[in-house]
Amino acid sequence: MFTPDLFQQFRSYWANDRINYSVKVFFALAGVTLPAWYRGVPDEITPMVLGVIAAALAEVDDSLWGRIKALIMMLACFLLASLSIELLFGHPLLFALGLFCSTFGFTMLGAMGPRYSSMAFASLLLAVYTMLGADESQNLWEQPILLLAGALWYGVLSLVWQVLWPNRPVQQSLATVFIELASYFETKSQLFDPVADMHPQPMRLEVARKNARVVAALNQAKASLLQRVRRQVNASEQPLLQIYFIAQDVHERVSSSHYRYQDLAANFSRSDVLFRFQKMLQVQGKECRAIALSLAMGRTYIHDSGSTLTLDELQQSLEYLKEQDYAHWRPLLIQLEYLLRNLATVELQLSSVGHPGSPVIGNDSVLADPEPKGIKAHLRCIWNECHWESALFRHGLRLATALAAGYGLIQLLNLQPGYWVLLTTLFVCQPGYSATRQKLTQRVVGTIAGLLIGIPLLYLFPGQEGQLVLMVISGILFFAFRTVRYDLATAFITLLVLFCFNQQGMGFAVIMPRLGDTLLGCLLAVTAVVFILPDWESKRLNRIMASTISRHREYLTQVIEQYQSGKRDTLDYRLARRHAHNMDAQLYAAIMNMLTEPGRYQRAKDESFRFLALSHALLSYISTLGAHRTRLPGDILHDKLQELYWLIEHHMQLLETQLSGRQEEKKIAIDSIPSASIHGWLEEENPEVRLLLQQFHLMLKVMPEMHALVMTLTQANH
Repeated sequence: MFTPDLFQQFRSYWANDRINYSVKVFFALAGVTLPAWYRGVPDEITPMVLGVIAAALAEVDDSLWGRIKALIMMLACFLLASLSIELLFGHPLLFALGLFCSTFGFTMLGAMGPRYSSMAFASLLLAVYTMLGADESQNLWEQPILLLAGALWYGVLSLVWQVLWPNRPVQQSLATVFIELASYFETKSQLFDPVADMHPQPMRLEVARKNARVVAALNQAKASLLQRVRRQVNASEQPLLQIYFIAQDVHERVSSSHYRYQDLAANFSRSDVLFRFQKMLQVQGKECRAIALSLAMGRTYIHDSGSTLTLDELQQSLEYLKEQDYAHWRPLLIQLEYLLRNLATVELQLSSVGHPGSPVIGNDSVLADPEPKGIKAHLRCIWNECHWESALFRHGLRLATALAAGYGLIQLLNLQPGYWVLLTTLFVCQPGYSATRQKLTQRVVGTIAGLLIGIPLLYLFPGQEGQLVLMVISGILFFAFRTVRYDLATAFITLLVLFCFNQQGMGFAVIMPRLGDTLLGCLLAVTAVVFILPDWESKRLNRIMASTISRHREYLTQVIEQYQSGKRDTLDYRLARRHAHNMDAQLYAAIMNMLTEPGRYQRAKDESFRFLALSHALLSYISTLGAHRTRLPGDILHDKLQELYWLIEHHMQLLETQLSGRQEEKKIAIDSIPSASIHGWLEEENPEVRLLLQQFHLMLKVMPEMHALVMTLTQANH
């Protein structure tokens, strides 16, 4: 009996993105193995399964028409890659030259965007798959047709999935945004622990890490939405677009900082007000998780009214402290009032999710589209990356050289079947040392685990039918774990390869060559990353820091302009905000990557972490102004605040100049801050001006230490 509870449980499982994806992979793999098994042609199974895998790795989210165009383009690239292998396979010198040129060319396609990068990688992968069976191929067209048949079947299945559930990718990406926001809320709440001698830097760094995850999720959601709203906004997509804008605004508000957390903890260590702020943040984190679940399951979000009670209790606690009228609390209570107002607005925004008529949703619904338009624009993107400083250009040369060298070793050592060397190199060789090292470890561990598990399974299931079932299961688990546990994914793809080759009577024969080829491929990948135009993070860290400060400055400029013109979520404002957070996330990633590099390439680690903490604090202070921005009356901004704003602007420009390695034309006394205007912020009657003065004070307070850190970092890189 299909009860309502059972139906809801089914919906919750179906809402899991990995389960949903695994079901699609099951149909794809079963759809090529069952007909071949029924017709008694097991030799066709392996190439068609490999075609399915390549097509799945090339898949990116897009609209229905976009997927159709991508499928046609993918099949054309696959045909070119596979046929070129078949044509040149008997000519080693031409093959090596073609392998180098095609690898570099396909890699450079990534300059046009993520979809082309995925397609290029999958085309190279299909080329290597063609090499694996080239010796057994009966004619020029046999392998290409079978590989493309598997790819076409997966592509058609994806189109059917898109027709049946057109908005599911957007719902999943937005659900991920709110899951990451929930984690951000929970981490941010830890900064409100009223403990003595509080040291916020470790928590600041953790907040920066969580912020990077939110930024990545927002970028993915934007890309998913952009595929559907580039031409027009449908009625079914408009609510999802509005939810995205709400998530952006909530992110700005929760990433703000109204005061130094250590000062709040020191002054309110005997009060419950910080605990109540902490509880409010945790409650809103739970609300974000509830929104994520509703989005994933396609349900309308119903706001929990219990959070309103938490907000009321917080307000009453704050009113009680104000009644005490302690002079030393007065400036802090003003900031807590701003924070309360900020959280109240967040509460209103979260409650408005799924209600298109809500007044908190802005009118500007334009998304910035970074994708080039037209063939000339696409070619210009590739041309712009053709220089020695380009990370993509360097990666293309490294990967092409590694694959060509791997092919040379296969011919020199007569490795059979040695093309797994190229397969491993293709997967392991990443644009940076850190990612390559991580992939190497996971690849080796996964391969060994897969072989150790595969040997007894080949004995336990000697029959063809049992091995086909295990092959399909291994393929499903490979895609289920591919993005979350690459070591497990490698183990399952190793099992799949064993079962595939066992259909041709070669299962046990490939076990040791597979392990040896994996180790050799890993060695080639690491050698290429270390010795061929290496990109060490420490050598470009100063440039990333300079770009981060530059983006913060542009964000602050947009915020100040809106204090003159009035609050509007314009495209320019949202772009400046997103660029600032993107660079903050990139800076965090660069520092973390530097820690995995060899010790001789690591520079000023403690200073780098401190700069990251201060830079993130600076972004938080700007976000506070962005969260509370409103039009100031008359010439207040010009008369009272312009000098302070230009001083901060000058400080940030000087930091950029120092980090860029250029000599500044003139210096400013970094310790001399016009304190008269700032120290009088308490007496300011206008609350908006008071907030601006206070945030300017916080920004200027971190500048001397940032200048000192920059001097140390600059000297460390010389």
